[in-house]
Amino acid sequence: MTLRVAMPRLLPMTIVAMVALLGVKSMLLVRAVLAEVARPGVLAVAGSAVVPAAQAAPVSARNGVPVVLPSVPPKPALAVSEKKLLLDLRARRAALDARARALDERAAVLGATEQKLKTRLAQMMALQKKLEVLSAARQQRRDARWTGLVKVYEAMQPSDAAKIFDGLDMKVLLQVLARMNERKAAPVLAAMQPAKAREATDELAAMRGAAAPHG
Repeated sequence: MTLRVAMPRLLPMTIVAMVALLGVKSMLLVRAVLAEVARPGVLAVAGSAVVPAAQAAPVSARNGVPVVLPSVPPKPALAVSEKKLLLDLRARRAALDARARALDERAAVLGATEQKLKTRLAQMMALQKKLEVLSAARQQRRDARWTGLVKVYEAMQPSDAAKIFDGLDMKVLLQVLARMNERKAAPVLAAMQPAKAREATDELAAMRGAAAPHG
């Protein structure tokens, strides 16, 4: 009697071993992918390819399976013309600000100058009024002296006054005759030397004509 020992089948055991090995490899691959995802700058896409984060869309893992998330479009960069326009606008704004400051400074200087001129003008007007008052007072004193002298000649006899008038300077004589009463001046002129009286009459007429207002 011959004993037969049952030999296990090699094929099923080989399949089981391959399945187990595949499972272990799959777990190791998933862990490697998760590690790559966790590392900054690197993302896993479609469960196998590993690309830089700057070139791949962000992903997240759900139940150990990588999921591709929608990518956010980057903000478009400014064109060269837009940058130039922006720089031109900034430069123009700076120029306008500088011009506004210059105008403000010029307005302040003009305001200060105007105030100084107003003060100076007020001082000059006050000085002019003071000079006018002094001139009027001086003229009053001069007129008072002439008036007193005229009264002296008017009180004299015409012949006596005529003798004095013949020797007076013409400017002095004219000032006296111009202030004398005409009825009292006429006899004095009649008693004077004819040439002197005629010259005094002509000068007195010319002086009164120049002083009269012209129509």
